[in-house]
Amino acid sequence: MKTYHILFILILLTSCTGKKSINPSAEADSIFSIDQTSIVVLGTIQDAGSPQMGCTKDCCKDLFDNPDPNRKITSLGLIDAGNDKTYLFDASPDIVTQMKWLTQYEPKSKKEIVDGIFLTHAHTGHYSGLMYFGKESIDAKGLPVFVMPRMKDYLSNNGPWSQLVNRQNIILNTMVAEEPVKLSNSIEVIPFLVTHRDEYSETVGYKIKGPNKTALFIPDINKWRVWEKDIKEEIKKVDYAFLDATFYSGLEMNTRDISQIPHPFVIESLEHFKNLSVEDKNKIIFIHFNHTNPALDPLSEATRSIIHNGFKIAKTHDVYTL
Repeated sequence: MKTYHILFILILLTSCTGKKSINPSAEADSIFSIDQTSIVVLGTIQDAGSPQMGCTKDCCKDLFDNPDPNRKITSLGLIDAGNDKTYLFDASPDIVTQMKWLTQYEPKSKKEIVDGIFLTHAHTGHYSGLMYFGKESIDAKGLPVFVMPRMKDYLSNNGPWSQLVNRQNIILNTMVAEEPVKLSNSIEVIPFLVTHRDEYSETVGYKIKGPNKTALFIPDINKWRVWEKDIKEEIKKVDYAFLDATFYSGLEMNTRDISQIPHPFVIESLEHFKNLSVEDKNKIIFIHFNHTNPALDPLSEATRSIIHNGFKIAKTHDVYTL
């Protein structure tokens, strides 16, 4: 009898959070079909991957010999179950595997290419996967790519990306900040500007609104205090918040000036969000981890601190229903 009670509680918890429980170490052979409009976590790592080139630290050395197949660069997938369509948020260098995963999650369309890609900004881990849509690879035909104005100019006027545009491998769809992009009667995506190092383009986050729930996606931002919006108020408006967790603290980088690559440290975020309600804390899902971030280790004190304080850590193959 107790077994049934435990099973009931687990089912109830899953239905309340909207998140399906998947083994954090799950690989592609565990992928199942998703029949609800959902967000799928396709990667959680910072632009340069894990292990990272030139890294000789303990956080990398074993991974060169024994790579973790789930350590993919940050990307989210959106499944529009009602219309058998899929979308990617950011085109990472791991897009080949990530797009295959996404199409396996949504097999009804029988398509190997997504129906559109939303880009956040022009840092390598977020757009360089576009190269695989050119004639050296799949030679895509008219793939919609949603971009802000400066990002459109950058891709249109700089090779090799301009070749993709000129050959119409990709079709650039210009977005306007705070104006919804309607994907269906029940799904819309709203871009909004965030403060970041905008060398080549704007940087945006996204609000992804589904039939029943809404997600916030901010993989890159400088510091919460310099953003014109109040992140705590934005969290209260949504059901899930995928937030920048590049560095756990300033102590993990001893080879570069970390002030030149500003991000909100996780320890700063924990402090910033400490007075949120339990419900709002539970919405926060940290993502976009640098290879040095100790929160990548599920047994670390950093991981324990995040979980103990009521927050979540994104795992590849996690599914959040919308």
